[in-house]
Amino acid sequence: MCGHTRNDKIRNEDIRGKVGVAEIEGKMRETRLRWFGHVQRKPTDASVRRCDYGTEVQGRRGRERPRKTLEETLRKDLEYLDLTEDMTQNRAQWRSRIHIADPTYWENALLLLLGVMCIHFSKT
Repeated sequence: MCGHTRNDKIRNEDIRGKVGVAEIEGKMRETRLRWFGHVQRKPTDASVRRCDYGTEVQGRRGRERPRKTLEETLRKDLEYLDLTEDMTQNRAQWRSRIHIADPTYWENALLLLLGVMCIHFSKT
């Protein structure tokens, strides 16, 4: 990607900045929270709301460390972005609070707008 190999030993942050993409962790957090907001806005009797994210599994637990649950991950995501479950009811506000923009989003939007304006004024 962008003409570099792993042997060049360039940091991921530098390549992400050059290519203009956001961190994977942030995008995954955004996707989880977008789904969480979608589910929370559903009526309480909806089938997707009736499933419990923290259900206990019957039987003996294995010897290794317990796996992280979706409930625990969502709790940490909400804490990280300083959000509450009540905020999910306002969809526009929720989306704006959880959105992780790609670093070059505004730069590309501005270039597109300038290109459209140049075409428009060149015709007149």
